[in-house]
This record gives sequence, structure tokens and C-alpha cells, in this order.
Amino acid sequence: MKFELMLMGTAIHLLVWDKLPEWGTWFKTLLGKLPRPLQLLYDQWHCPYCAGFWIALALHALTGFWTLPGLANLPSYLGILREAVAWTLDALATATLIYAAILTIKAIGLPAMKAHMMKAEFLKSAFPAQVQDE
Repeated sequence: MKFELMLMGTAIHLLVWDKLPEWGTWFKTLLGKLPRPLQLLYDQWHCPYCAGFWIALALHALTGFWTLPGLANLPSYLGILREAVAWTLDALATATLIYAAILTIKAIGLPAMKAHMMKAEFLKSAFPAQVQDE
């Protein structure tokens, strides 16, 4: 098993659905200018598994990487479906890994944010003059 597609897919998902909407109004303005069907896709694809599948397919097409390299050698009796089946199965496996990665990141994020806020509050109360100078 290789993790390149999962790592790239996770990064793309975090960027497009978690970070870009926070970076001012330009991204939301850009989304508003897209055709309505694309806006609906963006709204509906917040699920890391669903979006991860399509991201994995696109990344596989662009890079040629496989999460499960053994799928590149499916039996020849599948005929013309061989490549489509291989790509679909690999994208499903990659989407599962992307989903797990996003859930893990979100699970770690809340306690980390709470710890950061608690530290900031502590520093503010313990050293009020130093915090104001920074």
C-alpha cells in the first residue's frame, strides 16, 4: 500500500473545504460566480469520503500513482472493464484513507485548539504586561 494519493487528497480536501473559505471573501465570491451545478457539487461534497473518491480519481489520472499497486494488474478476463474497475477500486480505497485522515485531523484539532486557548488565557492572566507588549 502506498500513501501518496491519500496524502495529496487529504491536503486538497483540507485546503478546499477547510482553509480557503477562511481566507477572506474572495473564495466565496469565486464560488458564487461558478455555474449553479458546480456550486451544488461544492456544497454537497463536504464529505471526505465522497470528495475523496473524485479527488483520488483525478490525482490518479494526473500522476499515475496507485494506493494499491496490485490493482494495476487485474486479470485480463475483465476485458475492456479492467482499467475502469482498477481505477474505481483504487479510488474507493484511497477515499477510505482520506476519510480516516480527515476524521483523525478533526479529532485531534479540537483538543489542540482548546489547549492553545487555555495557554493563551494563562499567559494573559499570569503576565499581562508582556502579552500587551507583543
